[in-house]
Amino acid sequence: MAEIKDPENTIIVELKDGVVTIELLPDVAPGHCDRMKELAREGAYDGVIFHRVIDDFMAQTGDVEHGRDGADMNRAGTGGSSKPDLKAEFSGVPHDRGTLGAARSQNPDSANSQFFINFKDNHFLNRQYTVYGRVIEGMEHVDKITRGEPPQNPDKMISVKVAADA
Repeated sequence: MAEIKDPENTIIVELKDGVVTIELLPDVAPGHCDRMKELAREGAYDGVIFHRVIDDFMAQTGDVEHGRDGADMNRAGTGGSSKPDLKAEFSGVPHDRGTLGAARSQNPDSANSQFFINFKDNHFLNRQYTVYGRVIEGMEHVDKITRGEPPQNPDKMISVKVAADA
């Protein structure tokens, strides 16, 4: 088990292959961290698919509007949540392997619920996409997520919880 220093700012994601522990960075991107905790506590991320998974790049998920069974799966990746979009919180934290980035449209202030986990260092994204967390345990499970845009049989986040509530 990962050493959890701050349970209120740690996210536990259950995938088909095991548990992924993510340490949030509230000092760097407080708005994005608060949104992730809010959606996790509502159960909004439970059952949401990884709709865009690119080898040697990243795995994207978090479309709580279209990304789960029963929704219009053809639109997965085009939605967010019912909450307002977030203001960009760009920082000097690099997009290294295992970091969590906020997915968005061309508008820097359009991130909402979608996020991605970097499979490798993707420094070309630095200061263009908000980094707000990092995988501290279970990256080997992230590496096993089925690839595709979208994948034929997409993997999903079985459950997403704030460690303080688990």
